Amino acid sequence: MDKLSAMTIFVAVVDEGGFAAAARKLKISPPVVTRAVTELEEGMGVRLLLRTTRVVRLTETGARYAADCRRILADVAETETSAAGAHGAPRGRLVITASVMFGAMYVTPIVTEYLRRYPETDVECRFLDRVVNMMDEGVDAAIRIGALPDSSYQAVRVGQVRQVVCAAPAYLAGRGVPATPQELAGHDLIAATAVTATNDWRFEYDGKPLSVKVHPRLSSTSNDAALRAALDGFGITRVLSYMAAPYLADGRLSAILSPYEAAAVPVSVVHHEGRHSSRKLRAFLDLAIATLREDGALR
Repeated sequence: MDKLSAMTIFVAVVDEGGFAAAARKLKISPPVVTRAVTELEEGMGVRLLLRTTRVVRLTETGARYAADCRRILADVAETETSAAGAHGAPRGRLVITASVMFGAMYVTPIVTEYLRRYPETDVECRFLDRVVNMMDEGVDAAIRIGALPDSSYQAVRVGQVRQVVCAAPAYLAGRGVPATPQELAGHDLIAATAVTATNDWRFEYDGKPLSVKVHPRLSSTSNDAALRAALDGFGITRVLSYMAAPYLADGRLSAILSPYEAAAVPVSVVHHEGRHSSRKLRAFLDLAIATLREDGALR
């Protein structure tokens, strides 16, 4: 079997999470898939995949090789596209991931604009409130909030967000505005546990960390629900700044305790193809980076 075909099969095994699934995707027999991966491993003298009866996982060497395969296959596809006279128009399928609320508010409009511009593309959005393993799950690009670990991925910072404490003006008018985090104890609090996993709300003052244990009357795993309760005037909540930005802008919520806000954390667009990224991915990255950098709520 030629090397490019074997690479294609190997990447399909990685993306689909198994040999049988890769065979179904490529419409070939499972023994062909097994033979292609075996030939790659034997030819290089390394183990690319760890196989069990239930799962297939990449080795460290396999992860690097999968990234190289994607780059090589993307370069070949672009070369063929150009030779066929397609004028370099992006084409093909992308998989994008982000957190649920950020994906709905910011990524979906970018994706729909991308699809309008490039009719020969398709996009799958995986909006999940967990860190997706991009290599194992076949994700092309991710929008991540927070500090990023050192890795082989490429990351472009596009903005920043912070945690804001806010409430409806009517609630604050009736119950008063807390001047310090300690005064939150006298208020009805709404905890968005998707943002804060514990009942310790962390602040900073004079460059020093400050932690306050709170006792929320309402806790929800949904940021939308926490914001809705605050908008209804039930109490005070704390969410990431981009979540509250539309309501702070139109006056339906007011930010409080601003002098005690912790340092902002970065928003980054992450991908793993480096400067050799495919045309379809490069077009998405260019659009996403430009759009997010222009958004005032992420500054």
